[in-house]
Amino acid sequence: MDIFAFVLLLLTSSLLLFFFVLSDAADGIAKSESLTEGMTLVSRDGSFALGFFSPGNSSNRYLGIWYNNIPLRTVVWVANRLNPINDSSGMLMVNSSGSLVLLSQNRTVAWSANSTKKAWNPIVQLLDSGNLVLREDKEENPEKYLWQSFDYPSDTWLPGMKLGWDLKTGLERRISAWKSPDDPSPGELSWGVELHNYPEIVIKKGTEKFLRTGPWNGLGFSGVANIKDNPAYTYDFVINSDEVYVIFHLIEKSVISRAVLNENAPSFERYIWVEADKKWTAYISSPGDKCDTYNLCGPYGNCIIGKSPICQCVEGFKHKSPDTWNPDEWSKGCVRITQLSCEDKDKIGFAKVVGLKMPDTTYSWVNGSMNLNECRVKCLNNCSCTAYANSDIKNGGSGCAMWFGDLIDIRQVKASRELVAD
Repeated sequence: MDIFAFVLLLLTSSLLLFFFVLSDAADGIAKSESLTEGMTLVSRDGSFALGFFSPGNSSNRYLGIWYNNIPLRTVVWVANRLNPINDSSGMLMVNSSGSLVLLSQNRTVAWSANSTKKAWNPIVQLLDSGNLVLREDKEENPEKYLWQSFDYPSDTWLPGMKLGWDLKTGLERRISAWKSPDDPSPGELSWGVELHNYPEIVIKKGTEKFLRTGPWNGLGFSGVANIKDNPAYTYDFVINSDEVYVIFHLIEKSVISRAVLNENAPSFERYIWVEADKKWTAYISSPGDKCDTYNLCGPYGNCIIGKSPICQCVEGFKHKSPDTWNPDEWSKGCVRITQLSCEDKDKIGFAKVVGLKMPDTTYSWVNGSMNLNECRVKCLNNCSCTAYANSDIKNGGSGCAMWFGDLIDIRQVKASRELVAD
């Protein structure tokens, strides 16, 4: 690290004070060094800065990370979201035990980042990705970081940041909106991966589901229309025995893009920085239309933009309340036209539905090695199974996904995907 430090010894009634000053080019601090008001760490390529700030019209002070080269200060991470500092006494340091701590007045701990690993010669560094990491000096392997801010996101999703679960430790990486432009503490809106047998991304308002992407189908999320490559970024959904997460990477390094949760809208928005206009431009926003509303049409109701009413029943079902069918009744959904008997399998058939957002996967089962015919037989032999589909649509389709109980939160999308329901 390019750090210049000097020590000023002030002897007053046997009091000994140490002051450490960082140069403007510093991207990190070592053990027993500190970062105080008016000082910043700047990543080596100059993209991000770490320092103290006050959001909106608030006078409270927070330790945060923001884009360094963008004139409109855009904060992407906040350390002490739940515990603001009300004066200029904030000081960030690596203490004698190797933990990263933020101190306020009277050396009260306002925030800390503890590592489960013993640190011998720790440093804290702001990386070019916007990730603040605590690591051993000379150790740059990301797998061996002692702590990193990417594991504890605020309201913003940055390139290279995993959102999801570390199954070995139980760590969940989930973003949550600011309460307001003046208050970065977590609001009601949060965005993360739901750990069902068939994982998917869900936005919640408090404990209630607000929006669902649908499960990953090998190419994208089944509930996201117009799934296709774009020139700005690419993303992946990773599922293995150790992790379940979604991640995106920029294709063009010159592009500056971030995704953020907005409590006021409420919405999930992806932005691109337009240098010519010196402003952020919304690239994608969810919900995109009324059909993105979670479970708007109730059980077996298919939400179709342009239809009247907007909620239609899937084949083999009818409106639950046909005489009083109105927008206030949509959530009651649909019921079977003909009741089925599980014992009479020869009379049970399946209706193929194409281009749907896959139903809520809370009650689902997945086997990646089965083919669609094997999936059909397994579903047919389980009285609780109500639908099946390929879990992966690449190269003609593979794998088996099965649903149990009522099918909810279905909508028509443009992506080609088949769901077979009984």
